[in-house]
Amino acid sequence: MFVEVREFARMVTDPEFLASVIMAVALLVTAITVAQPLWKTDQLAARMRGVATDRESMRRKNRATIASEQAEKNSLRQRAKGPWKSIVDKLNLQKLLEDPNVTQNLLEAGLRGPGPVAMFYFARFATPILFFIGALAYVTVFGKDMTSNNRLITAVSACAAGFYLPNIIVKNISTKRRKPIIRAFPDALDLLLICVESGMSIELAFLRVGQEIGSSSIELAEELSLTNAELAYLQDRRVAYENLAKRTNHPGVKGVATALIQAERYGTPLGSALRVMAKENRELRMTEAEKKAAALPAQLTVPMIVFFLPVLFIVILTPAYIQYQNMNSDAGPKNVSGSASR
Repeated sequence: MFVEVREFARMVTDPEFLASVIMAVALLVTAITVAQPLWKTDQLAARMRGVATDRESMRRKNRATIASEQAEKNSLRQRAKGPWKSIVDKLNLQKLLEDPNVTQNLLEAGLRGPGPVAMFYFARFATPILFFIGALAYVTVFGKDMTSNNRLITAVSACAAGFYLPNIIVKNISTKRRKPIIRAFPDALDLLLICVESGMSIELAFLRVGQEIGSSSIELAEELSLTNAELAYLQDRRVAYENLAKRTNHPGVKGVATALIQAERYGTPLGSALRVMAKENRELRMTEAEKKAAALPAQLTVPMIVFFLPVLFIVILTPAYIQYQNMNSDAGPKNVSGSASR
């Protein structure tokens, strides 16, 4: 075992091997950089096509609802498809691994409908098993010197990590998706205010702003277009505004949704409410920028200590050390000549 590890370490630390790895990585990065424009796709167009598909689906189901005289809520309910859906239903995983926040977290991540929910429960069931099997294989092959307790702890820890991994991935996706929405929402609100004051209806204003804001934030354009579709086909317009606030999970968007709901219910002027909300969102964005700027010196302290101070000490002390070495080398021959003369 130790001989194999020693041979592997010798191969990894071989200069020729390291040079080959660095050259291969450099060639791979160069190839990816050159070929990146070739597979670059128009994400905004793809998102808009997805929203248009959802809009057409709502239209068809709404017509089916009117024809069959059923409740709109029941008829608009989508059904999940895929092999994982049958596994989730057969094992009753949705009840066994029930989590009340799954739907909300998936909405914030941009994953709508029952399909992502079924896929999430399937991943939460399958990932711990795969991680447990992988950990057992690892400790069996490479952990021969480990005790039985350490092997068991490693396998159980891998199983726990696999159980929480889907939640972590969904949370990271929702956080990454929320950032461009927060950054572009004040500008979108200004455009919405201009559209409303120019005489547009709120539906056309959402559609127009979604088209204009797509260059800054594809996610926000998708949300506004989906809200426009919900305003057209949902019986209660308040639900469309509440869904927008739930999908974004941003205080500014929630405030705007509340203002729109109040304007719909009590007939308050929408332009003045949007003007106030636009000002508040601009101030909120400026506050976030100031907070990040204030936290920057504390974040730079550790990198400066680790990378800057050692270089500074080397630059300051190296000339003094060289001068000291020269003084010792000059003093040595003189002492030797003096002792020889005596």
